[in-house]
Amino acid sequence: MDLDALRSAREEEWQRLDALAADRRLDGRGSDELILRYQDGAADLSTITTTAGAVPLGDRLSVSLSRARMRFTGTGRNVVSQLPGFFLLQLPAALYRVRWWTFWIALGSAVVATAYGAWSANDPAVQAALGNSNDLKQLVDRDFTGYYSENPAASFTSQVWTNNAFIAAQCIAFGILGFYVPYVLLQNAMNVGLTGGILIGYGRADTFFLYIAPHGLLELTSVFVAGAAGMRVFWAWISPGARTRGQALAEDGRAMFIIAVGLTISLFVSGILEGFVTPSNLPWPVKIGLGALALAAFLFYMIVIGGRAVRAGETGELDPFAAGARRIIAD
Repeated sequence: MDLDALRSAREEEWQRLDALAADRRLDGRGSDELILRYQDGAADLSTITTTAGAVPLGDRLSVSLSRARMRFTGTGRNVVSQLPGFFLLQLPAALYRVRWWTFWIALGSAVVATAYGAWSANDPAVQAALGNSNDLKQLVDRDFTGYYSENPAASFTSQVWTNNAFIAAQCIAFGILGFYVPYVLLQNAMNVGLTGGILIGYGRADTFFLYIAPHGLLELTSVFVAGAAGMRVFWAWISPGARTRGQALAEDGRAMFIIAVGLTISLFVSGILEGFVTPSNLPWPVKIGLGALALAAFLFYMIVIGGRAVRAGETGELDPFAAGARRIIAD
C-alpha cells in the first residue's frame, strides 16, 4: 500500500474528524457526522495496521480516533453525584445482606470471650501462666487505663482507626481462604476475654467494662461485620448456587469491598470515641450513652435503611455498567 497516497486521499477527512472531536457544541447533524467520520477512520486504521504494521501514520490516526471516541462516548458520572446512591442504596444493602452472618459471629465471639474471661478470672494457674503477679497488677492498676491516655488523643485516634480498618480489610480480602476470618475472630475474642478475666479476677470488673463500652460497642460490631463479609465471600465460593464460582466470587466480592469502604467510616467513629471520649472526664453514663448511640445508629443504618434498599431491588453490587459484562446462565 502507498501510505503517501492514502494520506493525500484521506487527510482532509481526518482533519475534519479532529475538528469535530474538538467542537464542544456539536448539534445533531455534527454528532452524526462525527460518528461516520470515526467509522471511516477506524476502517482506514485497520487497513494501515494490516498492510504496513505499526507506522507513524497509524499512530497519528489512532490518536485522532481516541479523541473522537472520548467525544461521543463522554466521561464517567461525577463522583459527587454517585454518593447518595452509594450511601443510601449500595452500602446499606451490602450490610443488610450480611446481617445474619454478623449476628452469629457476634454470638460466637461473645461465648468465647465469656468462657476465656471466666477461666482466667477464676483459675490462678491461668493467671500465673499469663504473667507474674507484679506484671498483672501493673496491668490492672495502670497499663489498661493508661493505654487510652498515654498518647495525644488525635494521634491515638489515627493509630486505632488505621489499625482496625486494616484488620477489617484483611478479613474481607482473605475471607475466601475460609480459615483466616475464624482465626482472627478467635484471637480477638480470646484477648478480650483474657484481659477482662484478669481485671475481674483482681476486682476491677467495673474498670474493664467502663473503658471498653464507650468505643467497643461500635468497634467490635464493625469487626464482626468485616468477618461476616469475609465469610460471605468464602461461602460464595463453596455454594455459588446457579452462578459459576467465578461469577459468584466476583459479584459477592465487589459487594463485600463496598462494606470495607463503609467500615472505614464506622471504625473512624469508634476511633474518635476511643481517643476522645473514653479517656475524657465526662461522666461514665454519658460516655457509654455516646457509644450506645453510635451502635444504634449503625444498626439502624444496617437493618432499617439496608432492608429498605434490598426490598427496592438493591443488592449492594455495582451497577451493570461499572461491574462489566456478565455471563448469561440458566436459573
